[in-house]
Amino acid sequence: MAKAIMIQGTMSNAGKSIVAAGLCRVFAQDGYKVAPFKSQNMALNSFITKEGLEMGRAQVVQAEAAGVEPSVLMNPILLKPVTNMGSQVIVNGEVLGNYKAQEYYKMKHTLRPAIQKAFDTLSAQNDIIVIEGAGSPAEINLKADDFVNMGMAKMAKAPVLLVGDIDRGGVFAQLYGTIELLTEEEKNYVKATIINKFRGDVEILKPGLKQLEDLTHRPCAGVVPFIHADIEDEDSLSERLVKTAAAKINIAVIRLPKLSNFTDFTVLEATEGIGVRYVSSARELGDPDLVILPGTKNTISDLKWVRQNGLEAAIKQLAAKGTPVIGICGGYQMLGRTITDASGVEGGGSIAGMGLLPIDTEFAEEKHRTRVSGIAKADSFWKDFDGAELTGYEIHMGATALADGASPLDKLDNGHDDGCASGNVLGSYLHGFFDSAQCREALIALLCRRKGLDPTELKAFDYAAYKQQQFDILADGIRANLDMNMIYDILEKGV
Repeated sequence: MAKAIMIQGTMSNAGKSIVAAGLCRVFAQDGYKVAPFKSQNMALNSFITKEGLEMGRAQVVQAEAAGVEPSVLMNPILLKPVTNMGSQVIVNGEVLGNYKAQEYYKMKHTLRPAIQKAFDTLSAQNDIIVIEGAGSPAEINLKADDFVNMGMAKMAKAPVLLVGDIDRGGVFAQLYGTIELLTEEEKNYVKATIINKFRGDVEILKPGLKQLEDLTHRPCAGVVPFIHADIEDEDSLSERLVKTAAAKINIAVIRLPKLSNFTDFTVLEATEGIGVRYVSSARELGDPDLVILPGTKNTISDLKWVRQNGLEAAIKQLAAKGTPVIGICGGYQMLGRTITDASGVEGGGSIAGMGLLPIDTEFAEEKHRTRVSGIAKADSFWKDFDGAELTGYEIHMGATALADGASPLDKLDNGHDDGCASGNVLGSYLHGFFDSAQCREALIALLCRRKGLDPTELKAFDYAAYKQQQFDILADGIRANLDMNMIYDILEKGV
């Protein structure tokens, strides 16, 4: 059975996911067979495994860092918020149903066996399991039936490293207060603290570190600075959603209220010469070289939001003057003529789409989940895409029909068609559409030609190799700033 170590945080976005990914990489580099694990993830960013099952992207990134194939065993429960008070509950990659918060908390104890089985299976297959917690273990109102923080540590008999975020301020109070709100049994699981996201001279921190160690009776395993590694973030708290970028090519991604899988555009952000902005209003939209409507967990409500705040009119004006517009998944559905929800998946009814693509979508109760590959078939405005190989995955509740005379964009290897192009507007269900080097080269060629630029200045690159390089940079930062001898000793001794 594997040895386990758990990364918990003083709050959401303290950096648990990145620290866990870094440790996965370090352990893998040191020759161990490693797997990540998070019993319950809440995020709109998800991924489809090779078996066609759905899991959170944070554990996918950690699996990539560890050099192993992602599996739903690494994230047995995924909560995808549907409203402010409820979520779609996915267990072992399959949709269990939509639950309001109170309903979920009443039944969540029934999911504990699924978590234990997933963890035990992973443990039998690996040397080390790196477990990530959720939120904070000091959320005392949520301790009943907890299986994501200290409850998970007990299930896995895993020692805990507690991470605090110094960038938000009050890191000593975060760490000390969190530990003090734990029971004596829970405190015994916390073996060391980590200060994350530090900027400046660590010497200035040393008096505080000494006092923190005296107060908590636990060592500090290190102070981790901002590590300049381009690693996918877990959720919409990501700084990438609020940053702006100026570059030769200006891409505007509509920041929908229920935006999902914004990691579809990470590869574009990483391409030299391309600037990606996330915009929430017509004023912010401006005059970009490309508009992208991303995926969403609530297509109808987000379409209403786009319509009510003036973004729909602004996008249609840009499309009318020839600006390329691309929709992915829910964004693709929005670009069509109609969306019908006869099954009540998003509350029922029907709504007119933007009318930029000759398609009609009807929601179904069963979620479509699959990984696919294929070849793009395009001419006229999108001729650069013709023959481009593409891969990706589909996660959607709707079935889309093309109007008579409309042609699909992609011919998939499974015999099905995907997407549609009409004039300067294109849509596809494929998440990961831009990860294909040939698709990126086609997009770059099109956008450069429209601006009179040399496409070789924005040449597409090997994104898979780039990601591996970034994981190595992260691992180097972890080794340089954490006491790995201490961490290995904690791992070996357990609880």
